[in-house]
Amino acid sequence: MKIQQISVFLENKTGRLADVTRLIASAGVNIRAISIADTADFGILRLIVDKPAEAAEALTKGGFTTRMTDVLAIEIPDQPGSLAKVMEIFKETGVNIEYLYASLEKDCSTAVVIFKVEDIEHSTKIVEEHGLATIDCF
Repeated sequence: MKIQQISVFLENKTGRLADVTRLIASAGVNIRAISIADTADFGILRLIVDKPAEAAEALTKGGFTTRMTDVLAIEIPDQPGSLAKVMEIFKETGVNIEYLYASLEKDCSTAVVIFKVEDIEHSTKIVEEHGLATIDCF
């Protein structure tokens, strides 16, 4: 099952991440997973939140450029080899991964891996056919 990810384009300067997290908190939104990739001049912050529409609205009103993207959230056991199994399935079925990041669940027995894939419909079908657990929120 796909979920919505918010991408936020940030200038690479002190305080911008603090501004983003303050706006999200002010909107009553909880961050569930976070990733940032940067270059010398800018960064792309990727967020999974409990209320994506509210977060995006707060960020846009706060002057940030945002984009919503569908991603896959796959729950896997938090043990050696779990991610490798998913990677093998994707390799064998031709799923192209653009990027991924993970978030551990608080009970320490599972992790959630967020996948941005080239073809989300094909990837979702593959995930379901192989009995992998997807989630629509966490």
